[in-house]
Amino acid sequence: MPPTILIAEDYDDNRELLRLLLANANYDVREARNGHECLELACEDPPDLIMVDLSMPGLDGWEVFSALKSNSLTAHIPCVAVTAHTDRDRVRALQTGFSDFVGKPFKTEELLMTVARLVAK
Repeated sequence: MPPTILIAEDYDDNRELLRLLLANANYDVREARNGHECLELACEDPPDLIMVDLSMPGLDGWEVFSALKSNSLTAHIPCVAVTAHTDRDRVRALQTGFSDFVGKPFKTEELLMTVARLVAK
């Protein structure tokens, strides 16, 4: 059974692009349109990896990450921070405890290598 990746991204085009890239690499992909949906899906059926957009309205990626890490059902799941604000957010995301960081626009090879490395652990 392929690893399951949960994408939390409010922007439809970015979510669709991530879904296509990951599905074509033979991952089982689930999608959340916001932070609340991400938390709900992660708790219902914990995925192998979660990709979290940091700049979602409402419950942003920072708050989602904090909630995931404080829940025993999801605390073990590696999380990748996804954002267009690469300079500002990269260091903060890694210091906060995200497993890795992927900038927008996506670089396909970098994205797939990051995901493969994290789900192999």
